Amino acid sequence: MTLCVAALYRFARFPDPAELRAPLLAVCRDNGVRGTLLLAGEGINGTIAGTDEGIASVLAHVRTLPDCADIEVKYSRAETMPFHRMKVRLKRELVTMGAGELDPARNAGTYVDPQDWNALISDPDTIVIDTRNDYEVEVGSFSGAIDPQTPSFRDFPAWFRDRREELLGQGKQPKVAMYCTGGIRCEKSTAFLAKEGVEEVFHLKGGILKYLETVPRDESLWEGECFVFDSRVAVGHALEQGTHSLCHACRRPVSAEGLASPLYEEGVSCAACHAERTEEQRASYRERHRQELKAQAEGRAHVGAVLPDKAQGEDG
Repeated sequence: MTLCVAALYRFARFPDPAELRAPLLAVCRDNGVRGTLLLAGEGINGTIAGTDEGIASVLAHVRTLPDCADIEVKYSRAETMPFHRMKVRLKRELVTMGAGELDPARNAGTYVDPQDWNALISDPDTIVIDTRNDYEVEVGSFSGAIDPQTPSFRDFPAWFRDRREELLGQGKQPKVAMYCTGGIRCEKSTAFLAKEGVEEVFHLKGGILKYLETVPRDESLWEGECFVFDSRVAVGHALEQGTHSLCHACRRPVSAEGLASPLYEEGVSCAACHAERTEEQRASYRERHRQELKAQAEGRAHVGAVLPDKAQGEDG
């Protein structure tokens, strides 16, 4: 029997997110659900896995939280449990931007459905900005989109403020269309731009994943693949399995060409991170990988040291 994996987020006003933590954790554990859920004053975000019944029970509880009755959930399937434990964590922000007080639940930009996205970004009066991190953009992007080349989402506000005049000019402001993997980062980005005084801000509803799922390949303006924060690594049109692998040392995607690099060693390093790690660190990763392979051969799960989690707080 395959397991149900549910990815969810909702910007909502939680006056006391700490008060919500224990009941949410209890319903997850009571139903054998594992994964990570984040609670903040601005809402909920995370990915969980379990039986169909268990996930349904947890989502029923989530929908009782303030302004979460209509929360959107993306479902997928997994042959084995992808998470070791269940965590419900409290955070200042669902995705860390560090731009002061924002209210995406009230002040986000205008949603654009995937079937209307091509017309918007093809309009010469629209500038298109990719709100994802640099290593994600390398895997694929929309044709003509601006790549901020930011290593972290928290770098986006400074990038925009530094280039505001260059992007928007002195006359009539262009429309700004922004996108991300699943919707959460571009939703927060539009709230930030609205706070900065940008008048016409739009974002892709459901993110790239919904676009790739909805828009036929022969009509698509997407080029390449889309990096995802799970075991698939990257997906293409119709959410088909992509061609990228994952470096388990730095959590960056590795292309077929990257796998051929002499700096790539499975479970240990890739060309992007080789210079960022010491030989002692690589030796530790090498031993961990050896233990993982041994556990796999013996048909058991391996729970070892936690490696750097580049995906933390960035899903979407």
